[in-house]
Amino acid sequence: MNSEEATYLRTCRLDVESPQNLLHVLGTSLEANLDRCAPPGSKFFSVKCTPDVQYSISPPPLETSHLSPVPLRGNSKLLISMSRASQYENDNKLSVRYYGEKKEVLGTARMYLTGFEISLDVDADRDGVVEKNNPNKGSWKWGPDGHGAILLVNCDSERIYAKTPDNEQNSISRVSDLKDMSVMVLRTRGPAKLPQGYKLAMHISQGDAESIRVFRPRSAEVTFLNVVCDYPLVLSSDVLTQEVPYLGGISEMNFYVEGLRFLDKDFDGLISINLSVLEPITAGLPETPIFTDKVMFRVAPWIMTPNTLEPVEVFVCSTSDNYQFLKGMRSLVAKSGYKLKICHEYMNRGDRWMQDELEFGYIDSPHHRFPVVLDSPRDGKLQDFPYKELLGPDFGYVTREPENKNVSSLDSFGNLEVSPPVTVNGRNYPLGRILIGVAFPTATRGRNMTKVVQEFLWAQKVQEPVALFSDWLYVGHIDEFMTFVPAPDRKGFRLLLASPDAAYKLFRSLQSDGHGKAKLFEGLKDEKTVTVDEILNNDGLRAQNNYVQSCIDWNRDVLKRELGLEDDDIIDLPILFKFIQAGNEPVFRAVAYYPDMVNMIVLGKNLGIPKPFGPLVNGCCALEAKMSSLMEGLGLCCYFIDDFASYHKLHGEVHCGSNVLRKMYDFKWWNLDM
Repeated sequence: MNSEEATYLRTCRLDVESPQNLLHVLGTSLEANLDRCAPPGSKFFSVKCTPDVQYSISPPPLETSHLSPVPLRGNSKLLISMSRASQYENDNKLSVRYYGEKKEVLGTARMYLTGFEISLDVDADRDGVVEKNNPNKGSWKWGPDGHGAILLVNCDSERIYAKTPDNEQNSISRVSDLKDMSVMVLRTRGPAKLPQGYKLAMHISQGDAESIRVFRPRSAEVTFLNVVCDYPLVLSSDVLTQEVPYLGGISEMNFYVEGLRFLDKDFDGLISINLSVLEPITAGLPETPIFTDKVMFRVAPWIMTPNTLEPVEVFVCSTSDNYQFLKGMRSLVAKSGYKLKICHEYMNRGDRWMQDELEFGYIDSPHHRFPVVLDSPRDGKLQDFPYKELLGPDFGYVTREPENKNVSSLDSFGNLEVSPPVTVNGRNYPLGRILIGVAFPTATRGRNMTKVVQEFLWAQKVQEPVALFSDWLYVGHIDEFMTFVPAPDRKGFRLLLASPDAAYKLFRSLQSDGHGKAKLFEGLKDEKTVTVDEILNNDGLRAQNNYVQSCIDWNRDVLKRELGLEDDDIIDLPILFKFIQAGNEPVFRAVAYYPDMVNMIVLGKNLGIPKPFGPLVNGCCALEAKMSSLMEGLGLCCYFIDDFASYHKLHGEVHCGSNVLRKMYDFKWWNLDM
């Protein structure tokens, strides 16, 4: 029973003509109206019961001997309870004797009671153990002093071949699948069998049935070679209520609850499961519930991981023309001590944009946690990779696709990032905040991330999203102008922003030091060089970059406000942009003028940065030197990777062509103060 049911009152009848046989749930009270069944002329009554039965009279009688009959009033009630479970059916008794004016006996109402203890239990205190009858099991509360059980969406696949997510299969195929589910325990104590006609029924609402399924072992939990032998389905969208067996004596029965879907616009994640005791009334008529116990779960949200968390594995594509890029990535990942997973051409079919196809995250509960990949609706030629290569045991999969399949470049996940943990105006975001790029608020023809993905991200709640302006970019991804790197001080990170102003400041400094003739793109095949002087004398380029700087400054202000940042938390990187026509549209949007150094991969203290091919001064690239000086102060090492021909010329960089599976947060999302 939960706290609301601690004072659970059930109305019952007394009958002087025939004895009543009642199943009584311990912890509740029976309430009988004494006057309703009294024989005509009754003026007094007395009560007798066996030792395990307790009663009280309401309103309490005036001081009388307990042996003396009590005056009967029109509102006299008897409250009945029991102190322990019965060993046999009807092994407890209560009787009410009615008397007339002269204390003559007019009749006796007898009640035979079977005491019965029942509780439907979950891990309501979130310690990984299903405790008995937690008073808060029927509700859910956020915070470190909160309560309520947690449910994972069973979106991984125990199958390796012909795999589908486990929540799309009709049965439990392997024992290992059980750990992805939340255990729910039905505990009972009572006689070997219930009185005739009484039943136990588990039930859920039609709405909740879309989000969960419940399984149980038919008998003992028998398995062979990790294959589950018999775990029938108890509740689903097709079965809203089902009788469950009563085992007798002191018994426990495990049920396994499986989440079917993630939080979304139409689903807040809260699920209730009920267990009712049903009483027979008359043959041919349905039973009536005499007691219901309820438990509540919240489905775990999908959580993104920021650059400040430690990497586990790096993912890149191999294509016919990215040898130089792969060489640099292999070296960086090896130096950093992490795994490298290469998606070969038979799978990527020439699609090199690993970042754009997927976003890594995870789901977490007190009993289990595992990574879950969010598959982008962009559906390029890499579209099979997340499902075919990543989905597997303890690696889940989720996607959101618009019904009309109408997606834009902003639906690629280079346009989806997450900040490290931040505090904003006293409010904590210990899991960071999701960042998405959208059109400028006043744009009439702007591109936006598709509505179903945005709704999914907002619904997770624990990393409240922030909208940034990215539609000014040709590709339109926020990773083209921002990223985060770890730092040993302040908030534990720095926000890096692309800055044309910083680039012009650097080039003016080079010019004043006599390096105006230094060339960008020197040594690159089929690429025309350009001098520092030519860049500084190009008024059109300057005007374009003034506009870019204003767009980035807009985002800078949003990020400062929404992430609680100060200017000292931000580092400006010297990066220039240029404008090109967006397809056949009469619209021009920005791309990086030279490899975009902010579009990097962060592997602990090592940064894989697009080699910018900047002006050479005394044999060194001035842009590389500036970048290294900015990062070395944070204890970070810069490794410059040549992605010019295979990524930059295609309007992407190192970050666009890679992805990183990272460790999960130690912080537990349910401890958030919401």
